Amino acid sequence: MERSTAGPGNHPGLSLLAPLCLSACQEEAGSWRWARSDPEARVGYHQRMGPKSECRVVSSEARRRVAFPLERRLVLDTLRLGHRQPMMHGLLEVDVTRARTLLRELRQRSGEGLSFTAFVLACLGRAVAAHPEVHALRDWLGRSVLFEDVDVTTMIEVDVEGRPFALAHVIRAVNRRSPREIHDEIRSIQHGGPDWMAPGMRAAFKLVLRMPGVLRRLVLRGLLRFPRLAKRHVGTVLLTAVGMFGGGPGWGWSAPGIHGLSIVVGGIAMRAGAGTDPPVAREVLCLTVSADHNRVDGAPMSRFVRDLRTRLEAADGLC
Repeated sequence: MERSTAGPGNHPGLSLLAPLCLSACQEEAGSWRWARSDPEARVGYHQRMGPKSECRVVSSEARRRVAFPLERRLVLDTLRLGHRQPMMHGLLEVDVTRARTLLRELRQRSGEGLSFTAFVLACLGRAVAAHPEVHALRDWLGRSVLFEDVDVTTMIEVDVEGRPFALAHVIRAVNRRSPREIHDEIRSIQHGGPDWMAPGMRAAFKLVLRMPGVLRRLVLRGLLRFPRLAKRHVGTVLLTAVGMFGGGPGWGWSAPGIHGLSIVVGGIAMRAGAGTDPPVAREVLCLTVSADHNRVDGAPMSRFVRDLRTRLEAADGLC
């Protein structure tokens, strides 16, 4: 079999195109040399060639290095410990028009606002207390431990060494507190930052954070085996409000963690209300409820979600 040696120079099709391509390249090179010598021709050349031939953009390699926050290590540990939890997720739309109207009227009447997150926490605490199985913890023998009071861990943005940081703060007994009391505690943490912690506790906390990751997770895993200690240090419910950082509708998705029940407060959307002519705009809260299927079944969760929706829509605690 004869081996083909056809190349660009002796291929029939390419042999016909080669003179045309060479002529075009020579013409282009001559135009460029001509444009370099004549300023007016240079303008016409760039207009003809377009902006891509005018200059070449080179990306800068300027950079800076920022220390990884020490407090973030605990967040990474909780993600590592909870990444295998079989979570159930529910995306809800809750009509909070009445609650938002009352909050605006309160601000206009007294000149002092009330946090919408504090209102949600108060409703959440009462709903969880009415259905304690949704925030149950498991002990060493596999029994479910049901607590009467509800301690909720919520993320509060504080200033740590000149940078914003989401501080996990446990608000105690939210089921027995008013939205105003919860609001005042959130504001005090925001103004005080990490200084709210006792000096001895703060030193112990930093010592734990400087431990190797394997030891930190071992200590945290052992802590979670004791329901009373777990409730005291990390609470039984997690609530995070991501809607405050962006306007418009949208749901948040809770990352797997160490809490069996987590609530993500998303954005607020404007929806046309049904049953009125003309339709009246309603404020609808995007809410995400996630629960660990190892601790609670779907039926109790459905009853809890229905109770939580009823309390939010009725503005429980604001009337």
